Amino acid sequence: MALEVSAQADAPIALDVAFRVAPGALLGLVGRSGSGKTTILRAIAGLWQPPRARVAVDGVAWIDTGAGLCLPAHRRRVGVVFQNYALFPHMTAAQNVMAAMDRADATEAARLLDLVNLHGLEARRPGQLSGGQQQRVALARALARRPQALLLDEPFSAVDRETRERLHAEIISLRAHLKMPVVLVTHDMNEAQLLADRMLVIDAGRMVREGTTAEVMADAGALRAMGIREVAAILPATLEDHLPDGLSQLRTGAGPVWLPRVDAAPGAALHLRILAHEVILARARPEGLSAQNILPGTVAKIAPGAGPAVLVHVALGADVIIARITRRAADQMQLREGEAVHAILKSMSVARHRIGRTAPAP
Repeated sequence: MALEVSAQADAPIALDVAFRVAPGALLGLVGRSGSGKTTILRAIAGLWQPPRARVAVDGVAWIDTGAGLCLPAHRRRVGVVFQNYALFPHMTAAQNVMAAMDRADATEAARLLDLVNLHGLEARRPGQLSGGQQQRVALARALARRPQALLLDEPFSAVDRETRERLHAEIISLRAHLKMPVVLVTHDMNEAQLLADRMLVIDAGRMVREGTTAEVMADAGALRAMGIREVAAILPATLEDHLPDGLSQLRTGAGPVWLPRVDAAPGAALHLRILAHEVILARARPEGLSAQNILPGTVAKIAPGAGPAVLVHVALGADVIIARITRRAADQMQLREGEAVHAILKSMSVARHRIGRTAPAP
């Protein structure tokens, strides 16, 4: 059941968007604070009615202003996870989940809490749970509505980085069980790139760019709305081994990569978020460097960056990495499309929170 959204408004915020989220897909809705991200979610959930809008799931309209149709929020099969959890403090975790059901079912509530790794905590109240555990209860409650669409509104911004990383891993694992379209609102580009299949960049209520995560993150023009230093590429990898010196060895399509110990078991499918400004290029394979990761590739494209920079897209077999270098450096190296180069990456430049597990197919 695909989610189709079209919404236009002049006030209280200018809004002009139209997008589609496929069944089981996760769309990252990104933009600066005040750009209209939460307003779009409110329109989908029925908490705000734009003057011109159509929202439909599986072809069935929830709102169609042209036809005079607008279902109230309680009649829309939508699950929403808010930034502030919004749990009932006097209820247990299980009771909070059952509160979202058409008919209370303790067995189903226990199943959903187990699905988000809260087995054994059903009887605890929110005040007895950590921030990450409360967020899991909120997610289980959203799923208890048997939603046709799941909306996540900055769901991890109120927890610390370590907890956020664990929640990211759980969302990736949970997606194997989710058949509905998911929309994630976030201003964290790392979060969006690690979790989303597709991204939509919003600026002042208008669509700047929509496409696959790789396409959007490689588009310097689109990401000026978020900051050019966020330009990055995702490099798929498989964890091969943990070494005695504290590094983990990974296999990529272009060769081995060594990173500080990765919290995963050998054989795990991962994706590495490589920031463009962390990549150095060389025409010939360098020797005597402290950098451990030297990957041979071919220049696929040279695109304008911001100011004196250019973005060099380097094909590493079937994958692509991006280097943000100065135009002067590109001219001095006489870089041209189709020519061989080596991408150089320091092991310590890939932070732990930029390593994600590959989402299983729903």
